[in-house]
Amino acid sequence: MITQSMSGFVAEHPNLKYIFFGGKGGVGKTVLAGAAALWFARSGKRTLLASTNPVHSLTSLLGQDVFGRHTPVAGVPNLHAFEIDTRDTIERSKREIREKVEWFLRYAEIKTKADEFVESATMNPAFEESAMFENMIDLMFEDQYEVYVFDTAPTANARRLLGMSSVYSMWVNKMVQSRQEAMSLRELLSYSRRKKEKDPLLEYLLSLRERMDRAKGLLTRPEKTAFFFATLPEALPIAVIRRFIGWFEEFGIPVGGVVVNMVIDPRVLKEDTPDFVRNRVAMQSEYLREIERTFPNVRAIVPLFDTEVRGIPMLSQTAECLFA
Repeated sequence: MITQSMSGFVAEHPNLKYIFFGGKGGVGKTVLAGAAALWFARSGKRTLLASTNPVHSLTSLLGQDVFGRHTPVAGVPNLHAFEIDTRDTIERSKREIREKVEWFLRYAEIKTKADEFVESATMNPAFEESAMFENMIDLMFEDQYEVYVFDTAPTANARRLLGMSSVYSMWVNKMVQSRQEAMSLRELLSYSRRKKEKDPLLEYLLSLRERMDRAKGLLTRPEKTAFFFATLPEALPIAVIRRFIGWFEEFGIPVGGVVVNMVIDPRVLKEDTPDFVRNRVAMQSEYLREIERTFPNVRAIVPLFDTEVRGIPMLSQTAECLFA
């Protein structure tokens, strides 16, 4: 089933820097991301394990508080962890939006308060995702680490999150074009000093376009970026990643491969093994065959352990299986 292992893939991509783990909720993305980050750190690379999932679980996984700040992971040199706090970003974005709206209303001589516009913009459900995306690319731009491993939200959210670079770029290009046309028309119709004033809104849009282009460049470089889909040998997780792999490829986000998690080793079966376990093994065997037929890039098969994966010792055991 495994034509090239995770360790083989990494060896072929020595400059790999941005690693994402995604998949349906409950498939063990956080554990796999943690195991990968541990492996990179122990390979001697300064590594950041970051969560872009609004429902963070790194603190629970590692057994130490990593919320809101880069935190050295106890007992693991080179490894830092960080659960991204979007609250500051959201508040900063609200202030920036208010400033832009208030400037535009004054410039257009519209006597309306900005509050309604700001509330409309910031109450959108995608606003938090936008803030998370901003935090994520800030981390990438700061370039403090040799490797970044991201524990993402469930795949649909990760799809929107990583696709924002492309969506933003398209939106900003249209906004810049509209703004330039509006400014040209205003200059034609105006004899006032305003035609010589700088347009802070246009400057903001141009700056945002440059930022999005840079982010898109990082997210779509196959030598530096890879998105790994985690699945269980079950129908729903397989269906989810089958649907989304093509979408990620369409947006140019390099797909590193598939990791199959929580597989029961058939060798544990004994004469007195309960039927429940036997049935689960038989079901998983069928879905493993489907995974082999469907995905040509399975990188690892990680077993179901007899205890939950929490703390560095269990993460180490997972890393050994992930990079076997």
